Order: sequence, then C-alpha cells, then structure tokens
Amino acid sequence: MLIIVSDIHLGDGTCGKPISSTAFQLFADRLRELAHNASLRTDGKYRPVETIDILLLGDILDPLHSTLWLEKNPSEPGYVRPWTDFRAPEYAAKLSAITQAILKNNLESIKILKRLSQASITLPPATRHGRIDNNAREIPVKVRLHYMIGNHDWYYHLPGPAFDDIRGSLIEALGLFNSKAPFPHELKESAELSALLRRYKVYAQHGDLYDSFNFDQGKGRNASSLGDAFAIEILNRFPVVVGQQLGSELPPSFIESLRELVNVRPALATPLWISSQLRQNNVAEAAQKKIKYLWNGMCNEFLKLKFVQDADIPFKLDAVDGLEVAIHLTDRVSFKTIDSLVVWIRKRFGSENITFARHALKEEAFLDHGAQYIVYGHTHHHEVVPLDSFPGVLHPTNQMYINSGTWHTYFDLAINKPEEQKFIPYQVLTYLAFYNDDERQGRSFETWSGSFSD
Repeated sequence: MLIIVSDIHLGDGTCGKPISSTAFQLFADRLRELAHNASLRTDGKYRPVETIDILLLGDILDPLHSTLWLEKNPSEPGYVRPWTDFRAPEYAAKLSAITQAILKNNLESIKILKRLSQASITLPPATRHGRIDNNAREIPVKVRLHYMIGNHDWYYHLPGPAFDDIRGSLIEALGLFNSKAPFPHELKESAELSALLRRYKVYAQHGDLYDSFNFDQGKGRNASSLGDAFAIEILNRFPVVVGQQLGSELPPSFIESLRELVNVRPALATPLWISSQLRQNNVAEAAQKKIKYLWNGMCNEFLKLKFVQDADIPFKLDAVDGLEVAIHLTDRVSFKTIDSLVVWIRKRFGSENITFARHALKEEAFLDHGAQYIVYGHTHHHEVVPLDSFPGVLHPTNQMYINSGTWHTYFDLAINKPEEQKFIPYQVLTYLAFYNDDERQGRSFETWSGSFSD
C-alpha cells in the first residue's frame, strides 16, 4: 500500500499556526483502517499487508515562513536569505536553527509521525484458512516514510556535508527511510523511489516545476525564487515591522493576527484580513494610516532588492512587472479602497482554484502510458481529473491526474457579504492511497479529504 500526502507546512510558529497534532492522530488512526482494508484480497481471503510506504510529497516542513531569516539586515555581517550563497557557513547554520525550531514547535505531531515508522501499526494475523485471527497477538506492519521536497522545503535538496547533517537530524526526528543525500525533487533523482511508485503505476512530484513564481526554470531547484523573496520580505516581515515600530500604539491581538497572513484563503483576500483585524481590534484611524505607510514602504523596499531586480527580465512582461503594478496601485489608495477592489474582483471572477491538470498531459509517464496516476501537490487544491482512457485486452486503462491537497489551518473568507470581512477558521486534511496486486479486493486507488475544527 502506498500513501501520498503533501503540503503540511509545519512551521516554527513565527508566521502563523501549523495544523494541530489532532490531524496527525486522525491520520494515524485512519492508516490502520486503510491497512486492514488493504489486507482483504480479491480471492475473498485475508492476508495482512507487510509494508506501507508513505510518500511525503514536498512542503512538509516550512523553513520559508520563519522570522528567523530576518535577524540580520542586508548591510549587516552574517546576513542570510534563501537567495544568498548557500555555500556560506552561516546559510546552513540558519537553516539548521529554523529546522530545529520547527521540530520543537511541532513536537507532538512529529512524535506521532515517527511512531508510524516504529511499528505502531499492527494487524491481526491470518488463520491458515485466510480469515482474521482475532485471538492471536497482532503483528507489526513495516512503515517506510519517504521525503521529496517542494518549494517551501527545497533547502533539504542542497548538497554538502552541512546539509547532510541537517537531513540527518530530520531522518532521526521523523523516522524517514531517506539517506542523508539530498532529498529528491523529482523521481528521476531516486531510482529506488521511482521503482516503488512504478509498482503502483504512479508518477509523482510536488508540482512547483509549473509555477514560475516559485520555481526558476533556468536556475533549477537548488536556487531561490521570487516567491521566496515575497514571502520573507513582505508576508513574514510585515508583522515584525508593525510590532517594532507601532507596538506601543496597537493591541497585541492585532499584531498577532498579522502572523496569520500566510494562512488566509483565498490569498487575494489578504487585504480584507488586515482590514477585518483593524476593525475587530478597534485600531484608530491615525494608527491605520501609519500601518499603511509601513506597508507601502516595505513593498517599495522589496522591489529595490537586488535579487528582485535581477529577476526582472528586460523587454518582457514578467512576475516582477506584475508585482510592480500591484504595489504601485496599492500604495496610492487606502485599505478601504483596496477592500472594495478585492470584493469586486472576487464577485467578477470567482474563486481562485488553480489546477495543474494540463501539465500532467505532458509528463513522459502519461505519454508512454507508464503511469495511470499523475500526482502533484503544491496548489493545495485537492482534485481528481480524468485524463485519458485506452482499451486493453481485458479492461481499459484509465489515466488520471490527482492533486494531494494539503494539511493546513485556514482562515477562509465567507462568501455572504464578503465586504463585511468575516473569516471562518478550520483545518483540512487530504491523503491518497494506492494499491497493487490483489490488495483492497482489487481496488487501485482512493482519495480522502476532510475538514474539521480543532
């Protein structure tokens, strides 16, 4: 049995709250049920599965959303950002510190995940007639956890002894089946993982390859992206700067609420979230103007960063140009005007569900029929999309695109009167299961996605 999950985004707590350990316990409980069902065979007999492989398909830990990156300014010695030289010793030191902070902040969740690899899943043995023997001692099922990286945890793909040590700490903490070598970004980087997924007719990758804002095609996955810079210098930094410069004038609850900017959905509603928190915390008009002034200044500083300027391709309309247009628009109007624009855009163009299904049609594993299931993560939008079907000798072979969704805490904008800026918190959890041979009485796959409040 093969399980795939992605986009858990465990952070160090400085930029929004990660999903609670309740989700991990729900998953662990459900995993035993899945293993039991997989042990029911097509011949009607029960034979307990011996191994469960769990693929963590990127953005599992989230070093990107951490204010620890902001400890030094560009002019200071020891300045480190994801886009600075990773060969500098302070780079690995910073990543190590953030990684340890993430593990500490999610200690209970990490423990639950590791216990899975320590034979915590057990099943009753089978009788000689292929029935469940509930009177005998249960037997452990071997669970192997495999880690592939995405655009928020790509640092674990970097080469070098210092990064090997960091990966070693992750292997120990999570109970991973990986070696200390760079965690793979694509299946072609791991012959063992490729062979494993091929047995299930699955091709999987995080999906950031098809997002130019979060992946630089020219530089590859060992390089930072424009999305990294925006996340750190705007989303991560804004609450810090507001707290430092206006903390004495603002309620602590308002400053804390800004740390949840990374969890607001849809992302387009970020200005509405800020406005809603201004209203709920009764922030005075004079303080609101100062907050807007800080926002404008930070956005313009962001555009002047050398890394951002270098990403601006001359004579071509690119992501940098789009950011410039948006920033120059917002620095000339009030939060109230931005709110009105956001509400109008949402009503006019609907939700922002992004699908990468069309990219699956170009994968080699799809074109040569090597895979029936093309799996991505990244978008946080769980979906199952039929791609193609072709006849076989006995049964047709169906090819499908499946997105593994996310495990995440969201503050989602209510669709009734969005101008009233009402956000509802909840948590979501998605996982995919694939079976081979005669597991699960011949079923080849199933997907599960749920939401809950904690």
